[in-house]
Amino acid sequence: MTTDYETLRHADLPQVRAAIRAGRYHSHTAGLGAGYLQANLAILPSAYALDFMRFCQRNPKPCPLTGVSDTGNPMMFTLGRDIDIRTDVPAYNIYRDGKLAGSATDITDVWTDDMVAFALGCSFTFEDALMRAGIPMWHIDNDTTVPMFRSSIETVPAGPFRGKMVVSMRAIPRDRLDEVRDISRRYPLAHGGPVHWGDPAEIGIADPTRPDWGDPAPIPDGHVPVFWACGVTPQVALEAASPPICITHKPGHMLITDIAEDAETPVLPPENNET
Repeated sequence: MTTDYETLRHADLPQVRAAIRAGRYHSHTAGLGAGYLQANLAILPSAYALDFMRFCQRNPKPCPLTGVSDTGNPMMFTLGRDIDIRTDVPAYNIYRDGKLAGSATDITDVWTDDMVAFALGCSFTFEDALMRAGIPMWHIDNDTTVPMFRSSIETVPAGPFRGKMVVSMRAIPRDRLDEVRDISRRYPLAHGGPVHWGDPAEIGIADPTRPDWGDPAPIPDGHVPVFWACGVTPQVALEAASPPICITHKPGHMLITDIAEDAETPVLPPENNET
């Protein structure tokens, strides 16, 4: 039995997570869990973890680090009271030696005691704020995945991790550009403000109607294509590093945390009876 997108769009966070964990929902998470921080995912062997953490620290726009698991522990306890990274993402991509080997909706059988999971903030988080301001998100209204592109913007390398920045695109009314920029800047854990707006060719995108990931989206008259740093960037860096195995979210299919979207820290506050 599956749960459809519209049902979950109006559900509370525990219901959304329960549907994902039970395997009843395998699609994108844009518009789900309103008010909570969404996160991209990278899981890799512990031997690569320090260099990957350095890569995130050197590239905070595309890789805003929000959580790191203990080695071998799939519970992301700093991001939620009960988040199991093996089951609580709608769909995963599995890479072997830097090449996409397949996708899965549950990685319990792939997880090992040597793995470290990284959660990185996602632009889906600030979309809720934009919609509250009356700025429509076409991909959410049409139940599609936001378009994402390989840009010509270089990241800062760390060890074997390197590559071009991936960006996500949303068409924004020209007269609301400043407002959108100011709103998204309030969410540094969700990539913050845009990295570019206007001519896509200036950042190496030849055709904005043909994304590398996600679905095409229109750019209506009076609208401007706006690009934000994207959490798919680590997937490009992981391809370059070519670890024997690594696991990411399938683009658009995020981890929804228990962290409030406007939190100043990505760490879950303790319960009242904790010290």
